[in-house]
Amino acid sequence: MIIQQVLLLLLLWMCLPHPCYAEMLFRRTTDHQPKDFVARVSGSDGKAFHRQKRGWMWNQFFLLEEYTGSDYQYVGKLHSDQDKGDGSLKYILSGDGAGTLFIIDEKTGDIHATRRIDREEKAFYTLRAQAINRRTLRPVEPESEFVIKIHDINDNEPTFPEEIYTASVPEMSVVGTSVVQVTATDADDPSYGNSARVIYSILQGQPYFSVEPETGIIRTALPNMNRENREQYQVVIQAKDMGGQMGGLSGTTTVNITLTDVNDNPPRFPQNTIHLRIPESSPVGTAIGSVKATDADTGKNAEMEYRIIDGDGTDMFDIVTQKDTQEGIITVRKTLDYETRSLYTLKVEAENTHVDPRFYYLGPFKDTSIVKISVEDVDEPPVFSRSSYLFEVHEDIEVGTIIGTVMARDPDSASSPIRFSLDRHTDLDRIFNIHSGNGSIYTSKPLDREISQWHNLSVIASEINNPKDTTRVSVYVRILDVNDNAPQFAIFYDTFVCENARAGQLIQTISAVDKDDPLGGQKFFFSLGAVNPNFTVQDNEDNTARILTRRNGFSRHEINTYFLPVVISDNDYPIQSSTGTLTIRVCTCDNRGNMQSCNAEALLLPAGLSTGALIAILLCIIILLVIVVLFAALKRQRKKEPLILSKEDIRDNIVSYNDEGGGEEDTQAFDIGTLRNPAAIEDKKLRRDIIPETLFIPRRTPSAPDNTDVRDFINQRLKEHDTDPSAPPYDSLATYAYEGNDSVAESLSSLESGTTEGDQNYDYLREWGPRFNKLAEMYGGGESDKDTS
Repeated sequence: MIIQQVLLLLLLWMCLPHPCYAEMLFRRTTDHQPKDFVARVSGSDGKAFHRQKRGWMWNQFFLLEEYTGSDYQYVGKLHSDQDKGDGSLKYILSGDGAGTLFIIDEKTGDIHATRRIDREEKAFYTLRAQAINRRTLRPVEPESEFVIKIHDINDNEPTFPEEIYTASVPEMSVVGTSVVQVTATDADDPSYGNSARVIYSILQGQPYFSVEPETGIIRTALPNMNRENREQYQVVIQAKDMGGQMGGLSGTTTVNITLTDVNDNPPRFPQNTIHLRIPESSPVGTAIGSVKATDADTGKNAEMEYRIIDGDGTDMFDIVTQKDTQEGIITVRKTLDYETRSLYTLKVEAENTHVDPRFYYLGPFKDTSIVKISVEDVDEPPVFSRSSYLFEVHEDIEVGTIIGTVMARDPDSASSPIRFSLDRHTDLDRIFNIHSGNGSIYTSKPLDREISQWHNLSVIASEINNPKDTTRVSVYVRILDVNDNAPQFAIFYDTFVCENARAGQLIQTISAVDKDDPLGGQKFFFSLGAVNPNFTVQDNEDNTARILTRRNGFSRHEINTYFLPVVISDNDYPIQSSTGTLTIRVCTCDNRGNMQSCNAEALLLPAGLSTGALIAILLCIIILLVIVVLFAALKRQRKKEPLILSKEDIRDNIVSYNDEGGGEEDTQAFDIGTLRNPAAIEDKKLRRDIIPETLFIPRRTPSAPDNTDVRDFINQRLKEHDTDPSAPPYDSLATYAYEGNDSVAESLSSLESGTTEGDQNYDYLREWGPRFNKLAEMYGGGESDKDTS
């Protein structure tokens, strides 16, 4: 105990600032002998200590930093053994801080510091000392070097590089788990005393955390710290020098510690029973509602999976986990029916997907809840007994025959009568109809498979009490074939026979087609309607037949074309047959049977004329015709005379038509329709009865009404031309044999015969001559028919 007190007093004395006295004595020695140096240090007790040194071996001077006295701080004294004390020597100081920081008394050799010195800026100074003769300025001692070392005092507190630290540690960590390490630095001299020895302690944050005094490592100090109870902690750490002893300087820092989450909490449903409702008309996939369990953890530790584990609706509903909201969405899996079942019960489970094995003892990490789903009744549309209908019917059924019946019912508990109808957009031709009460479909027009083999109908069922609720169903009607079409030639055959043909020679192979489609396939038979002495038909029994000659040689001079009737029949029931006529031309052929010519005109030509000769003859004929036409045109041009020779030559141009022949086919005369419909006159239509030298543009005049009598019309036009100054200086009058209402024969039209009563007698037409024989035949009745036959 006494030794400890002595050491403590010695340490305190060393730390207290006090002046340092040092005196350096110089004694001349020879060059080869060692130099002894004697240093005398004066203490407060006034005693002097003497120590022999080798010559010019200098000790260090020691100086306390941060001197606070008013006078210069005394450092030490330089003294040479050549100094007799008469002031003949002069001491000179040079080196670090000489003359500014450190000064020396030239006579006495005393060294002083002129200001406060900070060891943290510079820990020692190196200087050089020399003693010279004041009069001769010659050194009496060689220049020597010494060091002034600054003694450290505890004037710097420990500091942390960060004012605030941020750290984290998992919740539920065991005691002693390392959180973070903090380190403080002290600018004082670590090799001198305890000024730089730092000790760490915790000022705030207990009892949750602790700090190691020597290393500054912060550790957990309390077991089972739960993030759900408290997540953030603020810890204040102190760093103190002098080994943490009293009087040492200190610095602090703040450490914000966050407890990170671990999966130490299972999911929990807030309710034991959850009620949901859904209409029965909801389609498959509709979301009914959601369930959600709560988890005190966060992030992936709170992720969970939902599933249906039990209940009477496991096959009717599904549950899907929504990852972003951690909800379980319940959806419809099958079609619901209120009338079948109105309440379902499900048992839903929520389980964590990421479980930490360290916390199994806190489990199980799942929870269950009961979900009750009520199905609500809605007014449903009718339901057909089938998803679609297929009816088959033969095409020869009578109109009004029922081809099938569709059935539908109201699925609601209060059943409503059903009304059926056809969507006419699927039956534009209105071939079918349906009984609105019982759904029987019947034909309203004859069927023809060859026109349409399939009919796709859409039947609509609606409730009588609520017509807006409708349901559609597809009805496919297939028309079955019956043998109602006779076979015919497959194509048009251009058949010929050579004049030099032999008996039994093949001249044509024929085939047939039939619009019907029997189940066993088509089978055709070919034969002649009557025995033909020239040709015969041979059936190949493969739906084809051959046309063969029955005699040798044919002559175009006698008969150039033969007509051969061929009977084609099928083998279905009832058997259908038709007669097709082959046109067989007689042609000239070469020795190989290749056709050369079938034209009848070739018979009139000499046999010796070649093709080139025929072409030359035709060219000559064409040239002669052109010459005749040109000659006629020139002659007509010479005979052409003007119709008006002078202004006084006024003549009448009367065109008389008294011939009943021609009629409407006489295009050279005036059209009587023009008179009856004056509006049809073209503005620039030329007069055809004369050919004037100069063409006058006719002046448009207002047309007479359609019902104006022809005579009044002619008189009106004559009056207009008489008063027209621009009319040509001659009259042009066209007369027509217009019978009018005073015709002896009266009207010959048959249009009015329907208004007369009784039978008309047209025998008088025979008495009018051969020109009216055709009318007599048309209206003369049966007797005339017999006569003409």
